[in-house]
Amino acid sequence: MNPNIHKEIEEKIFTTLEIEAKALTNLSLHISDETIEAVHHIYESNARVIVTGIGKSAIVAQKIVATFNSTGTTAVFMHAGDAIHGDLGMMGGHDVVICISKSGDTPEIKVLVPLIKGFGNKLIAMVSNPASYLAIHSDYVIHLPLTHEADPNNLAPTTSTTLQMAMGDAIAVALLSLRGFSQEQFARFHPGGSLGKQLYLRAKDIMVHNEKPKVYTSDHIRTLIMEISSKRLGATAVMDDNENLKGIITDGDLRRMLENQGSVSQLTAGDIMNIRPRTIDAESLAVDALALMRGHSITVLIVLAGNRYAGMIHLHDLVREGIV
Repeated sequence: MNPNIHKEIEEKIFTTLEIEAKALTNLSLHISDETIEAVHHIYESNARVIVTGIGKSAIVAQKIVATFNSTGTTAVFMHAGDAIHGDLGMMGGHDVVICISKSGDTPEIKVLVPLIKGFGNKLIAMVSNPASYLAIHSDYVIHLPLTHEADPNNLAPTTSTTLQMAMGDAIAVALLSLRGFSQEQFARFHPGGSLGKQLYLRAKDIMVHNEKPKVYTSDHIRTLIMEISSKRLGATAVMDDNENLKGIITDGDLRRMLENQGSVSQLTAGDIMNIRPRTIDAESLAVDALALMRGHSITVLIVLAGNRYAGMIHLHDLVREGIV
């Protein structure tokens, strides 16, 4: 690459990020009481939130709706252009409407605002121009102060949409906190993918897919080798005659034993086992099992139900489930 082109790209990226970072810092220093009151109204009303906008603001509105819904605030998206052609029918009398607009003076917004007010809905403006039509006719104004877009022509929505997106996240997090939205609730809304699995998948859910290798302390080395080989987990639990867990033998233990022992023909599981196996409760989260494996540089864990041997999970199981 031409060095001059490389330098120009680097400078433009840096300048864009610097402009937007400064705008976000400025926004954080100018959180108004009216912004706080708007968020409190959403919380107290316990109403559905309709988020609307036009152009790039409409795209931001869709993202905010997705964030709201995933964190316990019921929300729907309404395109400002489509609203005046029938989509106003999605509004109920108790819905709270957030209208996002940089200027607050676009033709679609000017048509939409009196219609929303006519339905009797509370209207929250998220706008960069506090003197705009939208701001003047809203119940609450969330002002997003903007000095300049990152675009050198000051035309393309860049800094303005960054401010909108960030404020949407901030409102969602504030509402989440007020509602005491828990990890368990979050998991209910995110059952798919690795994120959801980290929040709900437990050791007992994984171990059921594996066989349950076990031998007894008096079993001959040949027996335990066959058990490890046939169950395909690279390890076996070692039990006493009363089905109490006494230890674990991994294929690594076997290799080390063969390296250090002269004769192995008389060895039993009790002679080879590690008497301090790493275990995890069946109700523990799979992500905790991963942390335990990483912390002790191991690939297999014995799962206990109470104090009883319930099964075994392997690092490969966590990889397969997308936990790693």
